[in-house]
Amino acid sequence: MNSYLILFIIAAYFGVLLLISYFTGRKNTGNEAFFLGNRQSPWFIVAIGMVGTSLSGVTFVSVPGMVRSIDMTYMQTVFGFFVGYIIIAKVLLPLYYKLELTSIYSYLDKRIGPKSYKTGAWFFLLSKIVGAAARLYLVVLILQNYVFSTWNIPFGVTVIISIFLVWLYTYRSGIKTIIWTDTLQALCLVAMLVVIIWQVKDQMGLDMGEMVATLTGSPHFRIFEFSDWHSTQHFAKQFFSGIFITIVMTGLDQDMMQKNLSCKSLKDAQKNMYTYGFAFTPVNFLFLSLGVLLLTLAGREQIPLPAMNDDILPMFCTSGLLGGSIIIFFTIGIIAAAFSSADSALTALTTSFCVDILQVDEETPEQAKRTRLKVHLGISILFALIILIFKAVNSRSVIDAIYMIASYTYGPLLGLFIFGLFTKRQPADRWVPFICILSPILCFGIDYMVKHTWGYTFSYEMLMLNGALTFGMLWLTLQTTPPAP
Repeated sequence: MNSYLILFIIAAYFGVLLLISYFTGRKNTGNEAFFLGNRQSPWFIVAIGMVGTSLSGVTFVSVPGMVRSIDMTYMQTVFGFFVGYIIIAKVLLPLYYKLELTSIYSYLDKRIGPKSYKTGAWFFLLSKIVGAAARLYLVVLILQNYVFSTWNIPFGVTVIISIFLVWLYTYRSGIKTIIWTDTLQALCLVAMLVVIIWQVKDQMGLDMGEMVATLTGSPHFRIFEFSDWHSTQHFAKQFFSGIFITIVMTGLDQDMMQKNLSCKSLKDAQKNMYTYGFAFTPVNFLFLSLGVLLLTLAGREQIPLPAMNDDILPMFCTSGLLGGSIIIFFTIGIIAAAFSSADSALTALTTSFCVDILQVDEETPEQAKRTRLKVHLGISILFALIILIFKAVNSRSVIDAIYMIASYTYGPLLGLFIFGLFTKRQPADRWVPFICILSPILCFGIDYMVKHTWGYTFSYEMLMLNGALTFGMLWLTLQTTPPAP
């Protein structure tokens, strides 16, 4: 495949994003537009864009590959996600709209106190910037290895160009632009997924009916696990973990909630959440189905598979096994998945740092705008530096460890919000930072002890344990009953 054609497609793709940025930002460049889109976002556009934000570039390559090791049991978690979205729509969104929040962590200030507020914000900032940079690193590495290395472009240059492009189309109007660019990227992602599935089907010589029969007849078409309680894929663990993962990583995540808060009303935000939750399920099913088809094709054609699950889809798409043109669709899909996640994270981090840490709402509008522009640029540079550090370390096991650490940091947020929402008691605010640091440390120790004593391996349920420990320690510091917020 002509590498110049791929470069042209990438340039044209970003040209469209910059054009959208120009039209959405030419009249609205203030902080109200950047943070909340002037609260005028159409709910159905937000819903489509959130699908793209949730499916990062890592998801694009990881979910099909995971079928080799755990079959399609990931769908159990996805079913839990949907229940979590309903809880967010019914419990969290009404609270956020009632308090007219820009940053969701300011709720902790109103309910518990300023130290809780700052702690929640810092936990989000740490989790998001490291996790988002790690996801973007893995995708940029794929693009570098399979696309840009053709022109001998150094990895550092690829990183700088990627971050610069994201900064360029988000710095003017932030969330007001992103709800539209993410919609385009979500549609591109799903379209490319369907195209790749279709290409695999044709490569196998199947019609639609035969493809369905191949899927359902595969030993990897195993969705539910009820028998082995010790398995990390047991239904109860996966389903309930999916609920709490969604509550934490969507409902308590400024990145995801910022889009919802840009809707015109609570009712629109709830419609967005229901629609997004419903659409997210079949999209994940398609990713897993692609994985089953790839494994079946490899078995039929005696194609050796790479050792890493994450390398299975890139190997098929870049080696010519699915035809020469598939690299174009793969490139568009991976870019759409990667940058719909990166631009959203960059905007949310800028918002949280400005509102929660620097408190720009106390500045004049012009001062606040200048502060926001500086923060946006600073976080973009920090993104690039973290990615370059990952490259210097050059170990995927380190990236996996970073993901694990980031997942631990969401547990204290879960405990804080559950305590605030479902009790009327007042913990000692001064102890909250220490509690939120101690809880993940205790969880790590419990995980190590249980694994080496009873052979039990915690999976996503560690998030629930982390939240429960935070809740329990908050209860031990009870003071007086606060007034209702």
